[in-house]
Amino acid sequence: MSSSSSTAAATPSSASADKRTAEARAAVTASLSSVGSSYDAELASRAADLHSNAKSISKQEAELQKQTAALAKQNEKFEKLAQKSTRQLNEIGDVQNWAETIERDLLVIEETLRLAEGRDGVENASGTGGLGPGT
Repeated sequence: MSSSSSTAAATPSSASADKRTAEARAAVTASLSSVGSSYDAELASRAADLHSNAKSISKQEAELQKQTAALAKQNEKFEKLAQKSTRQLNEIGDVQNWAETIERDLLVIEETLRLAEGRDGVENASGTGGLGPGT
């Protein structure tokens, strides 16, 4: 009978070992679950931040595209204004050249008339010539 009493004694100790193993497994599982959930929460928070930032970047990108288009339109206006101003300055230069040419032509005509009439030293209209009539 001693063998049956040793079997009976082994069963309670085996049950105790199984109980301790189950408790250890539960503790390890709870510990891993706790660690996993803390990482999971951190990663979920980061994912939410990334998603939020992506929306913000998309809005900023759309605004940047609008501002770039507006800047391009403004640039076109400035380009047209610069071209117009250049044309006007060229026209002013052309008018100045034309006025100088006419002035030279008038001086030549004036001098020619003076010489044809036989006058000496008559002051011309531009004030650049002669001693005056009768001198």
